[in-house]
Amino acid sequence: MSLSIRRATVADAATLSSLCARTFTETFGHLYPPEDLDAFLRDAYAVERQATILAQPGYAVWLLEDDGVAVGHAAAGPCGLPQPEVAPGDGELKRLYVLAPYQDAGWGGRLFAEAERWLLRDGPRTLWIGVWSENHGAQRFYARRGFERVGTYEFPVGRVRDLEFILRRPA
Repeated sequence: MSLSIRRATVADAATLSSLCARTFTETFGHLYPPEDLDAFLRDAYAVERQATILAQPGYAVWLLEDDGVAVGHAAAGPCGLPQPEVAPGDGELKRLYVLAPYQDAGWGGRLFAEAERWLLRDGPRTLWIGVWSENHGAQRFYARRGFERVGTYEFPVGRVRDLEFILRRPA
């Protein structure tokens, strides 16, 4: 394995779309009826949507690659979580996924560090993350990095509504 992390560009929209769908399905696909999962993936990870995100200067995405093949990603940008304490200028880790064969080798931590550096590039600010209430491994990962649960919200995947925890790390 020859793994590396690089910042994604608009030219990576199709790769990112495919990787997002694959990692989400690998991690959570068993939780949803197939038609709900399919509709969610088509909407949330459409190539056009990924291209729009990648073109925004206020957002950034990193790809973990194994010999040029994308096997993980992280995305960051302005906080959009439904929490009344979110302030203008707060940042959010939007996504962090690594395919199963590449987990438990520190690559999630490296992707997180890239996103964190970028989010804090202009100095300290409050950071936020939404994480599924049953994803205890992710919750421990973020707790080790100073995040604490401060709220909840529902995350829709088709007709299913997942309970998500809102995590925050003050500036």
